[in-house]
Amino acid sequence: MYSSFRKKLFGGDNVVNLSDVRYLPRWIILIIDIIILIISLFLSTYIIEKITQTEFIYHKDEIIIFTCIILSNVVFMYVFKTYAGIIRHSTFIDLFKLLVSCFCTMFVVGSVNIVYFWVTGGKFILTPYLVLYFIISFMGLFLFRLYVKEFFHIVREYRRSTLKKRILVLGIDEQSIAIARAILDNPSLPYHVVGFLTQRTDSKRASLLGKPIFAKSKIENNTKEELLIDGVIIVKEMMSKDEMNSWVNLFLEKDLNIFKSPSVQKLRDSDFGGSIRNLQIEDLLNRKPIKIQNEEIKSRHFNKTILVTGGAGSIGSEIVRQVAQFNPSLIVVLDQAETPLYDIELEMKEKFPHIRFKFVLADVSNKHRIEPLFQMYNFSMVYHAAAYKHVPLVEENPHEGILVNVLGSKIIATLSSKYHVNRFVMISTDKAVNPTNVMGASKRAAELFVQSLQNVEGNTTKFITTRFGNVLGSNGSVIPHFKKQIEAGGPVTITHPEIVRYFMTIPEACELVLQAGTMGKGGEIFVFDMGEPVKILDLAKRMIKLSGFEPNIDIKIIYTGLRPGEKLYEELLSDGAKTLPTHNEKIMISKDPSTEFNEINLLINLVTKASIRRDKVEVVKLLKTIVPEFKSNNSIYEVLDN
Repeated sequence: MYSSFRKKLFGGDNVVNLSDVRYLPRWIILIIDIIILIISLFLSTYIIEKITQTEFIYHKDEIIIFTCIILSNVVFMYVFKTYAGIIRHSTFIDLFKLLVSCFCTMFVVGSVNIVYFWVTGGKFILTPYLVLYFIISFMGLFLFRLYVKEFFHIVREYRRSTLKKRILVLGIDEQSIAIARAILDNPSLPYHVVGFLTQRTDSKRASLLGKPIFAKSKIENNTKEELLIDGVIIVKEMMSKDEMNSWVNLFLEKDLNIFKSPSVQKLRDSDFGGSIRNLQIEDLLNRKPIKIQNEEIKSRHFNKTILVTGGAGSIGSEIVRQVAQFNPSLIVVLDQAETPLYDIELEMKEKFPHIRFKFVLADVSNKHRIEPLFQMYNFSMVYHAAAYKHVPLVEENPHEGILVNVLGSKIIATLSSKYHVNRFVMISTDKAVNPTNVMGASKRAAELFVQSLQNVEGNTTKFITTRFGNVLGSNGSVIPHFKKQIEAGGPVTITHPEIVRYFMTIPEACELVLQAGTMGKGGEIFVFDMGEPVKILDLAKRMIKLSGFEPNIDIKIIYTGLRPGEKLYEELLSDGAKTLPTHNEKIMISKDPSTEFNEINLLINLVTKASIRRDKVEVVKLLKTIVPEFKSNNSIYEVLDN
C-alpha cells in the first residue's frame, strides 16, 4: 500500500518521491469522492437558484434530503466499487462504473420523488436539480481521476526524462516518425524524444507526435545546453554519405552524442532497443556495397568443393561465411592459427549445421601437408587468403614473409593448376603497388607468379587476383587499435600527421573476391573503386569525438614517426598501369606488367632458398630483382637501392 510513503514521511527521510507511492487506501478515495459529491450538491444548488430564482426543494429540512442523496450515491459506489481501482491506472471500465453509479443515484432519488408525488401530491425536490446534480457529480468524479492519472503520468515522464538521454530524431519522414514512436512507446529505453530535426525551414510551427520540429539553423545557432538535448538519433539508411558527413560534422562540433537506429523493417524485433547504438567510424566510411550477381555466384559454388586458405583470418572467415550461403558440398577451411581456426569452426557449425566443413590446421608453405588435400578433394574453387600482412613484422623477418606470402602462394597456385581446379582467386593488397616494404613486395611477387601460371602449357585453371586497401575491423587494423587506445584513456598514436589510407568493409572486400572469381577469365588483377582516401589524423579525431571526448584535451594524439617500410600514400595501380572497365562500375581490371613463368619461377626458387638460409639481405636483394619498383622506405634495406 502506502507503507513506503509513510516510512519516508515519518522515518526522517525528507525526500518523498511521488512515483514511489503505490496507491492510496480505498477509504481515502471514498472520502475524496464524498467531498466531490457534497461540492456537486452545493454547486447544483447555486446554479438552480441563479437560473430559476425559485425554491428547488420542497421539503422543510434540506439537510435530510441532501444526506439521502449522498447516502444513495455512496451505496451505489460501494455496489459498483468505484473507489477500488488504482486511480492513476483508471480505464474505460472505471469511467463506466462512475457513470452507472451516478445514473442509479439519479434514478432511485427520482423514483422516490415520483412515488412521493403520487402519495402526497407534491414533490420534495425539483427534477431538473437531480439531472444537474447527476451531470456535475459525474464530471467531478471523472475529472478527479483524470487529473490524478495525468499528474502521475507527468511526474513519471519527468522522472524518466531526467534519467534518460534527451534526444532529437533526425528527419520528419515516415521512417523517422516510426523510430520516434517506437522509442516513445517503450518506456524501458534510456532515451527521451524531445523533438525532430530537419533540413527544411517550413516546419517551425508544426509538430509530430506532440513534439516540436527544429530546423538545422536551431542547432547551428545554439549550444546543446541551450537546447536542453544530449544527442541525436539517425537512420543511416535514409541518407547519402555526403548528407551523413554534413550532419555528423555539425553534431560533433556541438558535442552531441550521435546514435544510430535500425531501419523500420527491424522495428518489429523485440530487441529494438539493443539495436540502437553509438554511431561508429565504420558507419561514416561505409559506401554502397557492390551489387553481386547472386545467381551466377551460386552456380559457381552450389554443390561444389571449396578451399579457403587463411580461412580463420578477417577476410578468409568472411569468405567462408558468404560461400556457405550458396550450399557447397564441402568447404575446407585451412589456417595455421589454432585458436582462430577453432573459433571459426564453432561459429560455422552453429550457423550452418547443414553444410559439411573440414577444418585443417596447416601451413601453406608445407607442400607435403597441402598436396594430400588436393588429392583427396576435388576442389572447384580455391580462395587464397593466407598471408603475413603486418608491415613492421615482415620487415623485421623478410625470410618468414617470403615463405608464407611467396612460397605459400606458389604451392597453392601450382597445386590448383596440377589438380585442375576451375578457379583460383588470390587476395592481394594495395601495398603491392610500388611497394616500399617487404610485405608489399612479397605480395607483388606472388601476383607475378600467379599471373604467369595462366599461360603455362596444359593449364586449365583460371588464375584471378583481387587487390584492395585496408579493411575496416580486420585483425590489427588501425580502427580497432584506435578504439583500444581511446578506451584506455589515450594517447592515440599516429605515425605521421599526413598519412592517408583507403578503407573498405570486410563484407565489401569479400563481395569483391566472390565477384572477381565469377567474372574473371584468367590472368586478371581486379581493383576496387575505393573512393577517396582517408586522412588517418582526421579518422582519429572523429573517433575520439564519437566516443564523447575532445581531441588533444581529453585524449592526446601523438606522432611516433613512420614505421620501417611504411609510406604516406597507398596506391591501387602501378605506375603506367592501365585499367579496363567491367560490367560492375566499382570493379576494374589493372593491366600491370607481367613476367614469363620460367623467369619468375627461377627467381622465386632463388629467393625461397635464401629465405630457408635466413639470409635477410639476400632475400630483400632478390625481392628487389623480382619487383624492380620496390624501393625501401624508412628501412635498413634502403642501402640496397643505391
